[in-house]
Amino acid sequence: MATKKSDSRDWLPATQLIRGGLERSQFDETSEALYMTSGYVYSSPEEAQLAFEGGKERFLYSRYANPTVAMLEERLRLLEGARHCKTTASGMAAVFAALACQLKTGDRIVASRALFSSCHYIITELLPTYGINAILVDGTDLDQWAKALSQPTNAVFLETPSNPTLEIIDIRAVSELAHNSGASVIVDNVFATPMLQNPLNLGADIVIYSSTKHIDGQGRSMGGVILTNDDDFIEDKLKPFMRHTGPTNSPFNAWLQLKGLETLAVRVEKMSANALEVAHFLSQQNNIESILYPGLESHPQFRLAKQQMKSGSTIISFHVQGGREGAFKLLNGVRLIDISNNLGDTKSLITHPATTTHQSLSESERAQMGIGDGLIRLSVGLEDPEDLKDDLKFALGEI
Repeated sequence: MATKKSDSRDWLPATQLIRGGLERSQFDETSEALYMTSGYVYSSPEEAQLAFEGGKERFLYSRYANPTVAMLEERLRLLEGARHCKTTASGMAAVFAALACQLKTGDRIVASRALFSSCHYIITELLPTYGINAILVDGTDLDQWAKALSQPTNAVFLETPSNPTLEIIDIRAVSELAHNSGASVIVDNVFATPMLQNPLNLGADIVIYSSTKHIDGQGRSMGGVILTNDDDFIEDKLKPFMRHTGPTNSPFNAWLQLKGLETLAVRVEKMSANALEVAHFLSQQNNIESILYPGLESHPQFRLAKQQMKSGSTIISFHVQGGREGAFKLLNGVRLIDISNNLGDTKSLITHPATTTHQSLSESERAQMGIGDGLIRLSVGLEDPEDLKDDLKFALGEI
């Protein structure tokens, strides 16, 4: 007989990360079970018919739902304090599903300009081919939001902190403006993680994560997350869209991310502390033109970051002297830190956004976002910060 799930209503986040959503099988395993199955069997055709008609709650097909995936979704739901969670095969699958399931020809979306390049592509190039009107604004300028949202709008999309310039957007103020225009607010919270910022508590309607990043945290798997309190959005829009288009999360990836969640709180806390120490170090170096880190008082939205976030996060961006040549010299000079376009890993990772994550944008688009040739993005990991500082100091000497 399967062990009954404990009542988790009063558990604090650190406990939810380890035990939330756990459903043990008849074997009473300690670790979450991995159900690598595409389908499920029925005792009779009558049972199958009843299940597909919705008369019996059970797993039908792993494109719809899977026990391991369901455990991950329940744990994430409890952590975020949301009523609903659906996971996808990647972060971008989550972004597209959250938008495409609710927008149609003639609708209007307003988004912050500072976006990950793939999000920028979906909003400015893909959605318009479906007849959806897209407007970009400076996410830090509430007057631009107010102007753009002065007419009826269907959706608002934003990243905060943004990738890679770490702009901080006032979620509460933008959500109020958006709701007055009839729009739902979708926040990509991947840089802050659920440990540092809770957009639903600030007025957002939908929260998106790439679980490839901090949630897995060890460079092993890909996944995406959509969380909301909106019952109609889930039942009438997202579930049908996902069932019939198939951006399905893998049970194996879900299992890996369940294990990743167990250490998310301690990883993000330590990585953020390391990032703050490294940011202070970089701010004192001669070859650094400017540094962008929400945990430093020099950040343009430092006060807002303090209000919305518990710390400055695990990501630092900075401009080095010498443009692209200087940036490449630094990247070629690091010996400990890995060059990679990923982030949120236990290993520190560094990249040059203009030629990697945002290379598909035009030069003028990158300039509007503040992505110059000398900009570098650093994802700080769990190494000793003294070793990270030594590595960066040596690399800066190469410029």
